[in-house]
Amino acid sequence: MEKMQRTPAQSEDAHYMKMALEQARQAEALGEVPIGALIVLDGRVIASAGNRRETWQDPTAHAELIALREAAKRTGSWRLEGATLYVTLEPCVMCMGGIILARIPRLVYGARDPKMGAVGSIYDFSTDERFNHAVTVTEGVLADECSEMLSVFFRQLRQKKKTAKMQPSD
Repeated sequence: MEKMQRTPAQSEDAHYMKMALEQARQAEALGEVPIGALIVLDGRVIASAGNRRETWQDPTAHAELIALREAAKRTGSWRLEGATLYVTLEPCVMCMGGIILARIPRLVYGARDPKMGAVGSIYDFSTDERFNHAVTVTEGVLADECSEMLSVFFRQLRQKKKTAKMQPSD
């Protein structure tokens, strides 16, 4: 069996995706859907975040958008040209809008999102020529680990709801 050689870019992508997974674990510890994101510029992590929709009761508090806001503050510019955004789940329409508007040139994500994904699953905003900015995408980095984290979370959530339903009411 032939061993696959990892390129430096693949190793680097896996390294940063592991950091995004840690952000997802932190979000999960708060009862959030475990999605994590981080932004790297010139070899440095300039922003990282996990989902906070439940914590903040904010429908826009997706990991990607929180990280974009933090990166813009840190750099002093909304234009994040030269940055790479890593996220554990394929971004939705809202997040892809933010990525495009921030001029992020490269997106790396783990698992596909067949229900909300806007990078090929439902829509593909990354290559839509009607936008004034295109995003280069690398998908599937640590996809199994990213997908498993989400699957376990939702399986446990369904079990909790089922258990709560079965409890006799007073």
